[in-house]
Amino acid sequence: MDAVFADPLDLALLNDWQHGFPLQPQPFAAIGARLGVPAAEVLARYRVLQAQGVVSRIGGAFGAGAGGAALLCAFAVPPARLDEVAAIVSAQPGVNHNYEREHAYNLWFVITGAEPAAVHAAVDALDAASGLRPLRLPMLRPYRIDLGFDLRGTIAARGPVGRAAAEPVHAADRPLAACVELGLPLVEHPYAVWAQGSSRSEADVLGTLQRWLAQGTLRRFGVVVRHHETGFAHNAMTVFDVPDERVDACGERLAVQPGVTLAYRRGRDNGWCYNLYCMVHGRDRAAVAAAVDAAIDGAGLGAWPRARLFSRRRFKQCGARYFGAAAQPADARCAGAEGVTA
Repeated sequence: MDAVFADPLDLALLNDWQHGFPLQPQPFAAIGARLGVPAAEVLARYRVLQAQGVVSRIGGAFGAGAGGAALLCAFAVPPARLDEVAAIVSAQPGVNHNYEREHAYNLWFVITGAEPAAVHAAVDALDAASGLRPLRLPMLRPYRIDLGFDLRGTIAARGPVGRAAAEPVHAADRPLAACVELGLPLVEHPYAVWAQGSSRSEADVLGTLQRWLAQGTLRRFGVVVRHHETGFAHNAMTVFDVPDERVDACGERLAVQPGVTLAYRRGRDNGWCYNLYCMVHGRDRAAVAAAVDAAIDGAGLGAWPRARLFSRRRFKQCGARYFGAAAQPADARCAGAEGVTA
């Protein structure tokens, strides 16, 4: 939806607040003061952008190790069954991403949950329902995970490299973490709504969010953009087979290459030999391919076996659920009069 950029205010609301969203009692008034518009206009614009599907939510992205479990999986689906199997996968509440990619393993999905056992049980159920055995590819080490990139370019500009591990969410903080996953209610005092829903004061909510950001429990807190709707309709996942003793050094170099938004090490499974992954997002396929080639050269990965998997279709994309019930799209305790961004 490139047309959204016809209005500079919409672009500023999307682009400039993916990180560093105001942690103060009236965040939309603070944004309005920075942009020279009333708080009511800021709220109205965010509601429209959410209704258009451009904004998924305003909330947090938790760091690896903050809590819960996630697994990247892939099916090799006969083409005639792809829509059928994709529907089975998308219907699983824990699945938050489900894409067709250009490969014999053509259906890739991420599934999340509160505990590893629950995630694996859900994958077992998909195995049984589809009659297909999926690859199960756990993350072993993140090198870069940040989809809060600059929307003004052709290729996603890289942000800061995050922490390798996060301080976990304490049990007493899980109700607030569930609210953070669901997103801020689009009301004047959204943190007060979260405070009421998690049985704490507004000041405690804001202090906890600040602490989580400082210690890496949250990678970022801000506007979560659906990039396809902003014109970044092309992405490629590139995978490498690197010797285990060299993969961390290669991953750290890959993480700082221009255009790389995600880079991480994963386990191997069932003959799938690749252990190093990166993602590049862009507005056209050629630009993405060129950025991937440049990243390979820049990271010194040209000697290692690799595969490039462009996405074809997006079957499902929504927020991960580590701390709340994945089956429920919203939690009334976290919602204001305008509901919850999801």
